[in-house]
Amino acid sequence: MSTQLAQVLDRTFGHPRGLLGRIGGAVMARGNAATERHVVEVAGLAPDETVLVLGPGPGIGLAAAAERASLAIAVDPSEEMLEQCRQRCASAVADGTVRLRLGSAEDTGQETGSVDVVLSVNSVQLWEDRPAAYAELLRVLRPGGRLVLSAHEKWLPVPRHELARELAAAGFTDLQTWVWDPPGRAAARAAQLRAHAPR
Repeated sequence: MSTQLAQVLDRTFGHPRGLLGRIGGAVMARGNAATERHVVEVAGLAPDETVLVLGPGPGIGLAAAAERASLAIAVDPSEEMLEQCRQRCASAVADGTVRLRLGSAEDTGQETGSVDVVLSVNSVQLWEDRPAAYAELLRVLRPGGRLVLSAHEKWLPVPRHELARELAAAGFTDLQTWVWDPPGRAAARAAQLRAHAPR
């Protein structure tokens, strides 16, 4: 891949900004919507839980999570994506049930043991330091808290079983992996993982 193409893809999807970021957000909102909602279903959010959504993109999954949990916190390295979340979830932001924060999987800015569930769709491949991210997610999850990850299978940084081994080595328990085919002819197969923080 050429350096120029890599920069365009990063500005569109990796760290969206400017016009390319707005285009990327529109593409993500359309292409990832079914998977975002599916991950929220898989997580089984309860009304008294706090959920951390990593890399929420334009906020489709964030909005779905906010409908079920008492508090949904979005952490994204892109101001453009946080602004799209702010617009999509305007009433929830106003009433304090959605919070937006600039950050990353490696540095969420959350307090230790402050969230029940962590959700991530199509962002694990962008984490700069996966071991550091795993440590951060274990830190912020309450004992027994749940992590649900999903990514286009072709974009995984390593095969899903290897990703599960990395999570287990980091201290996560009760790991499960599977694939899910979103509806629609053009939809890309998703590799998904669920794990728990130790009790």
